[in-house]
Parts: sequence; structure tokens; C-alpha cells
Amino acid sequence: MVKGTLVKVCGMLYDDNIRDVESLNIDMMGFIFHPKSPRNVAAKLGYLPTSVRRVGVFVDAELLFIKEKIKEFTLDVVQLHGDETPDYCREVLKMNIEVIKAFQIGTIYDFDQVLPYTSVCNYFLFDTKTENRGGSGLRFDWRLLDSYNGATPFILSGGISSESIDDLNRLEHPMLAGYDLNSKFEEYPGYKSVKKLNNFLNNLKNQ
Repeated sequence: MVKGTLVKVCGMLYDDNIRDVESLNIDMMGFIFHPKSPRNVAAKLGYLPTSVRRVGVFVDAELLFIKEKIKEFTLDVVQLHGDETPDYCREVLKMNIEVIKAFQIGTIYDFDQVLPYTSVCNYFLFDTKTENRGGSGLRFDWRLLDSYNGATPFILSGGISSESIDDLNRLEHPMLAGYDLNSKFEEYPGYKSVKKLNNFLNNLKNQ
């Protein structure tokens, strides 16, 4: 796996913006199904991307609710952003869909906690620990990633912005699969700046 080749843009809400972001040659687009999020998808969207993988983001949701959204939005991937157990992840995996499990990283973190999830997740996502489970624009100390020795590739999230480029291009980890972009590229919640995203992608190594 080539370091850092995957780009996911998360928290999309608006049809025209979805079309524009889709044209940037990204890999995944995230749609959040969590009522407490300002980016919550509360109704059916008028347009869904066709050339990128659709990711549904859930926080401690009922399995039936996830199954309904997979069907309604033709999701390719489910991202679990709560306190879901390995057994829960296994049940989602049985829905014939890829699973990303997010973990909240604080000032210290024991990565042994993620190892029981290895066989039931396609990717991990390491995000900054916040009360609202993501979308905070805050960055954790990426030096903590040196302690991750697992076999599951991970997506880096939390406060990534255009100003992060130099640090990202220097970041070396054999299991770093890519990056999750959200609040730092927004004009307002759920609406991404195509210009900011395009500039970021043009300056990111391995794109």
C-alpha cells in the first residue's frame, strides 16, 4: 500500500457542493447520520456521488438503522464513530459492506485498545478526542501514531487543513492509508470550499 493515497471528504449536505467535490478525484465521501452533528443528513439528498465511494457515518446507532441507510443511500462503507464493540463491528461487516472504526485520540493513547478490532474492520480512523465525536477542527499529537503497530491500515483525521501539508508530507507510517478532511475546508457546516480542497490535493504528496 502506498502511503497516504486515500482521501475522504466527510460531512457533505448540499447537492451542488457534492457534485463539485466529487469532481476533485477524491476516493470517499462521507455522509453523517448522527442527530447531534451540525452535518447530520436528516432527509434524502437530491444528488449522491457516483464516482466516489459513499461512506455513512454512525455513532452508536441501532443495527437496523444502519441497514436502512445502507439501502436508502446505497452506501459502500460504514464508519462507526461511537463506542461500538468488536462484536458490533462484526455484525455490520455481515451486511456485506466495508467497515471503518473511528477511535478518539487524546493527549495519551494506548493503541492496544484497537487490536481486538483488527479482524472486523477494513480501516481504522484516528481522530481527535472531543465531546461531539469529530468535526472539531482540532488536531491530536501525531507523534502518538508511532506507537501504533497494528495490521489494519488507518485513515488520519482531526484538524487537517491546508496548513497541515508540510507535516503530512513528512509523516511516515507504514499503515497510513490516507486522510479524512472535514471542518477546516468548510465555508459553513456541511458545505466545503472546492478551492481549498483543490489546493490541498495539489500540494499533497502521492496524489
